[in-house]
Amino acid sequence: MNRSDRSLAAAGRPRVVIVGGGFGGLNAAKGLRGAAVDVALFDRNNYHLFQPLLYQVASAVLSPAEIAEPIRKILSSQRNCRVYLNGVEAVDLDRRAVRHEGGEAGYDYLVLATGATHSYFGNDHWAEHAPGLKTIDDALEIRRRVLMSFEEAEQEADPDVRRAKLTFVVVGAGPTGVELAGALQEIAARTVPRDFRNIDTTTAHVILLEGADRVLPGMDPASSARACRDLGRLGVDVRTGARVTDVTADGVRIDGRSLAAGSVLWAAGVAASPLALSLGVELDARGRVPVGPDLALSGHPEVFVLGDLAQVRDDRFPDGLPGVAQPAIQGGRYVARVIAAETRGRDDGADRPAFRYVDKGSMATIGRNRAVAEIGRHRFGGWFAWLMWGLVHILFLIGYRAKVAVMWNWLWNYLFFAKGARLITGSPPLRITRTLREDEVASLGPRH
Repeated sequence: MNRSDRSLAAAGRPRVVIVGGGFGGLNAAKGLRGAAVDVALFDRNNYHLFQPLLYQVASAVLSPAEIAEPIRKILSSQRNCRVYLNGVEAVDLDRRAVRHEGGEAGYDYLVLATGATHSYFGNDHWAEHAPGLKTIDDALEIRRRVLMSFEEAEQEADPDVRRAKLTFVVVGAGPTGVELAGALQEIAARTVPRDFRNIDTTTAHVILLEGADRVLPGMDPASSARACRDLGRLGVDVRTGARVTDVTADGVRIDGRSLAAGSVLWAAGVAASPLALSLGVELDARGRVPVGPDLALSGHPEVFVLGDLAQVRDDRFPDGLPGVAQPAIQGGRYVARVIAAETRGRDDGADRPAFRYVDKGSMATIGRNRAVAEIGRHRFGGWFAWLMWGLVHILFLIGYRAKVAVMWNWLWNYLFFAKGARLITGSPPLRITRTLREDEVASLGPRH
């Protein structure tokens, strides 16, 4: 698309520009299949990512290709949709155009679904030492750091440094933090002990920090208490009411006290995509765009905002809809229905039905045979919740290849405690204070 192209659609057909190929944008595009519109979907990545399983890439259970699918492949049979590998930089509401890396594109309808990114609460310099988990690159970086910590500890002569290398800190005990902490504990205790000779990986210390007074603060207190017990039984050191005041290359500071750690992983906060700033509207504290009952921007019924980018008023959720996949999926489908109806009747935004989010429940897995789930008024955990968590995630994966690959990897991992994606990529340098001498290695004795 060249710099002067403002005609994405055939003459006379409404133009729909969708920004973001996540759950919201993809479902909006798919919902417009067969509609009398021309759709252009913009994303910086050429794939749709199944984010709920991203932590399993970070913990070496799955490979990236098993939770991601090329957007072009997903939409290949949808003739009214074109996909552009471009990031959108700004929106011009008055001119009804978006500025992207390849130029400019006009629209009749605009769907913004760019999601959220990490929030370090004004301490963005912490990102260098505490990567978050939002993208495949993030997951691979976390996997690299975790596996490198074991490798460095294997060769480290200083016992204090070695102990720090085997300390893993997860900041934030929402679903991502809980799932990541449980997975790290399983790696250390069950997956890699026989792989190393100089260290006992079962002594690794996984610490989960949460500033609130309980883990999973978005779930029922009974579910939180059960998750905390299960984490403790796994061996995870759970510390609530712990506020991180600094993150460095050597670890974290908690209320002024230092904690040495080889790996610090961030799961504590999110902020809406910075694209919202270009709209020129007042955003909420998390950078989200306030929208009306029809998910449209005030004064601009042709502009819809979805998922983590939108602040949707709902009495059931005073802080906004939860930052999970379902609000984005349902919002994308709703917007597609509205646009399809209006382009048939050209109602121009009149009498739109209000979007109503259907809460299908919340789940979090803690480890093998352990999970908590809330569906309606029902609260349950243990093996049944763990099995349900797995089935639900398999159901929502895109493509039979991904479903089969993930099920096979989970079965193999369950039977043999084997995580087959334990690859260290990118040739990171070893960070060792002093390498073990041969006599020191001999003094350690055989581990197995």
